[in-house]
Amino acid sequence: MSLFSQLAEKPWAAEQAAIDDLHSGGEFTLPAPQVGLRVFLGFASVLFTLFIVVYVERMVFSDWHALPEPWLLWVNTAILVFSSAGLQWAWVSADKNQADGVKKGLYVGGVLAFAFLTGQFLVWQQLVNMGYYASSNPASAFFYLLTALHAVHLLGGLVAWGRTAVKLQNGLSMAQLRGSIELCAVYWHFLLVVWIVLFGLLLFT
Repeated sequence: MSLFSQLAEKPWAAEQAAIDDLHSGGEFTLPAPQVGLRVFLGFASVLFTLFIVVYVERMVFSDWHALPEPWLLWVNTAILVFSSAGLQWAWVSADKNQADGVKKGLYVGGVLAFAFLTGQFLVWQQLVNMGYYASSNPASAFFYLLTALHAVHLLGGLVAWGRTAVKLQNGLSMAQLRGSIELCAVYWHFLLVVWIVLFGLLLFT
């Protein structure tokens, strides 16, 4: 073998070929809706984290006066837990191709989500009647801001839930519905975690 041939050799090429032979050559890809949801959840996580950091830093000032703890917040938290469980039920049922479970779980999750929003509105009304306005003190302003921000995200989720419910009523197959139900369930679980963090923050501070 000549010196030129030795220099032109690529010993790593054979090793790479052996590695390539270990898989079929397919690429790992996610459906566009799942990618979009992950990007959105990342953005929402950053947004809520920034507000929480500002909340913690702001509460050390002397003009901060904590709000009372309406018992209805505990009820709303339980409602959101069951709402998330309903979407999980629908997701599991979709994987098992159980149309009845999908229908019940989806409707339970959506109805309880509306109940949660109604409960949050009643909490706001109760605090206003007690004289705790957004302009009363920074603690009040942050409470209304954080709970309203969470409610807006839940309303956005209900739009996707409504579209999924329409698809279900139109008789789409489980294969066609599974992706939408999964996205709804993941989003509901995310909002539940966010609410538990916010509720704990409001409760203990």
